[in-house]
Amino acid sequence: MEAREISRAQARRIAVRAQALDLPRPGDLVEVVQQLSLLQIDPVAAIAPSAELVLWSRLGAGYRSADLVRALESRTLVEFNGMIRPVEDLPAHLAGHDEWPRQWDQGREWLRANDRFRQDVLNRLEDQGPLLSKEIPDTSQVSWPSSGWTNDRNVTQMLEFLVMRAEVAVSGRRGRQRVFDLAERVYPDLPELTLEEGLPLRDERRLTSLGIARTKGTAMPSEPVDVGQAGIPVTIEGVDGQWRVDPEALERDETTEFRGRAALLSPYDRLVFDRQRAQELFGFEFVVEVYKPANKRRWGYYALPILFRDRLIGKLDAKAERKEGVFEVYAIHQDVAFTEEMTVAVEAEIDALAHWLGLERLR
Repeated sequence: MEAREISRAQARRIAVRAQALDLPRPGDLVEVVQQLSLLQIDPVAAIAPSAELVLWSRLGAGYRSADLVRALESRTLVEFNGMIRPVEDLPAHLAGHDEWPRQWDQGREWLRANDRFRQDVLNRLEDQGPLLSKEIPDTSQVSWPSSGWTNDRNVTQMLEFLVMRAEVAVSGRRGRQRVFDLAERVYPDLPELTLEEGLPLRDERRLTSLGIARTKGTAMPSEPVDVGQAGIPVTIEGVDGQWRVDPEALERDETTEFRGRAALLSPYDRLVFDRQRAQELFGFEFVVEVYKPANKRRWGYYALPILFRDRLIGKLDAKAERKEGVFEVYAIHQDVAFTEEMTVAVEAEIDALAHWLGLERLR
């Protein structure tokens, strides 16, 4: 199919709508996660956990943490590989699980050498599960070698491998710690797909959630940002290269008026997660500065990108000081000079965030 050209404004609107950041707001948590396809789990919570911020930015004041807990307990949503996903998407992500890891020699060899350890873990979970990783003895025959934090963390590494092989699953959490059980006791009956069947489905779901994405993209440590041959080809005026767009999203942009709003986003929000796409479509420069020394930060430890309609216009540097009961705003970095309308809308969102957190805003 010959690629048609769309404007950069169209591409931005499609991306914002696909991420449920337009009006009217969605009213149902599960509906939001089904549209987004995932919620990334991240331990940093200077304001709130990333998954919670993503949901609040879509649902607003009606969102409660208990809603997410209930959805996970009912298995409507499931935790898999560091993400919360709709259960119906799980078959595509488990596709080819019995051959995992296909192209990772170190992982295959370590699993083979620790087959007795693997069986010990499965037997322990069958008899006593669900369990925290620290409640499972390390009976490994060969220690896991790494130059990073996983070195000699054999139980954790085995559990991670068994999750990817669909033998073990995360059944819940105690505080921030994952609880593991046999996958057959956590996942409902699901169709099994080959990897060749599952990969195109992943691309299609990713494109639905992004609206528009590169055919090929930079490798990411978690979820990819490219979508292969899903959707239809387009080019974007003033932007190099080939893109793919969700045809339903393109039709919606051409037939339905776009109604934008202001939103404060998690630093890990999918609208800005692909830094190159954010730069190309929105002219938005952003990096997460959690791991930077304080004197090298430009926008703040846990700065929140600020969306206004179809533009990313700045960053909010703030922190939730729960012991003091306050939400402290250090700076609002304006990438463009805010109009009065922008200022009013952004200030209202900041007040709404403080209220949702149950804190008093310090101006």
